[in-house]
Amino acid sequence: MGLREIAEADLSVILADNLCGFSWPITVTDPAGTSVSLGGFSDDISQIIDPDTGQAVSGRLASAALSISALTAAGLGLPQGIADSGSKPWLVAFDDINGNPFTFKVSKSNPDRALGVVICLLELYTA
Repeated sequence: MGLREIAEADLSVILADNLCGFSWPITVTDPAGTSVSLGGFSDDISQIIDPDTGQAVSGRLASAALSISALTAAGLGLPQGIADSGSKPWLVAFDDINGNPFTFKVSKSNPDRALGVVICLLELYTA
């Protein structure tokens, strides 16, 4: 087994480890309505950097890191941002640390095919 295969296997375990790791329950729904629950990393913070000034400002930045092999094993493809507002988006849902549920749509996805992870940049979704 090569170094890339070892790294992908290790990352898959880290993303799924909810006993000793940072894994968090995340539900992913594709545009066809198929939902799966996976373990992954998620964040939802309220500070972003203003690109014009370089200063920290109040805003909302949410993302989720998911294993590509876990998505594939669950029968889903890679989440992607869908710009057409008339089309159904990929959805990512997770609770914050206090148990408050949030649903986001994928605005952009950044797959790392060498490591086997996709980072989904999210924006709040209202049906």
